[in-house]
Amino acid sequence: MEIASSTKDPKSIRSRRRRNTCIGVSIATVLLLIVLIVILAFTVFKAKRPITAINSVALADLDLSLNIARSAVGLNITLIVDVSITNPNKVGFSYSNSTALLNYRGELIGEAPIPSGRINANQSKRMNITVTIMADRLLRSSTVLSDVVAGSIPLNTYTRISGKVRILGIFKIRVVSSTSCDFTIDISDRKIGDQQCSYHTKI
Repeated sequence: MEIASSTKDPKSIRSRRRRNTCIGVSIATVLLLIVLIVILAFTVFKAKRPITAINSVALADLDLSLNIARSAVGLNITLIVDVSITNPNKVGFSYSNSTALLNYRGELIGEAPIPSGRINANQSKRMNITVTIMADRLLRSSTVLSDVVAGSIPLNTYTRISGKVRILGIFKIRVVSSTSCDFTIDISDRKIGDQQCSYHTKI
């Protein structure tokens, strides 16, 4: 009677070992790449906060008529707002359509569109935005006459830019950058004065 041999084929054993080694090396390589990508994403390519700044506000037009007897004011103001967006990231920053707002004592009296765009890595983009006051909204305020008589109109400009930074083509990070500037219009000198700005960015 013949007894079946339990000895395995040496070639089969070597082939299985090579296959297991290849699988192990492949898994280790993939894991190493994932770790490397995560490290780069949170170090070299870590998302930084784009900065929106209002560099200046210029008075382009001021038409004023004042009737003290009737306590009536006719007012038309056009402003040129110089806005810059700086992208400190190692990758491009894309932002969507936005709006520059003009406020008088907390009330919205004017706005201008900011078209969508893209800013390359470590670059800045400047734009001049023309904002015209909605006279009907401004003149509804009960304080505008006293401000005009006093010779100074307090205003505020506000911009908010929302966009995304794509890290290594994989991670999308949403960024919101806003700027608020308080300033006054000196009616007699027809110029902008006392400008103070604050900036805020959120990732």
